[in-house]
Amino acid sequence: MDPNIRANIEPGIKVSIVQKQDQRSGKLTDGIVKDILTNSQNHPHGIKVRLTNGIVGRVQQIND
Repeated sequence: MDPNIRANIEPGIKVSIVQKQDQRSGKLTDGIVKDILTNSQNHPHGIKVRLTNGIVGRVQQIND
């Protein structure tokens, strides 16, 4: 599933995100989506979300 399309992301799914400070290194953080912060239907750098632990970043992968 494409992580750049908002319809593919819903609260409760497991994702890997990149935080703002990790964009250069590409370090990913795993977690469960709490809130979707991007309003547009798609975004070229990934949909911005808040995880259940409060970390905010852009979805790079949707995990099963």
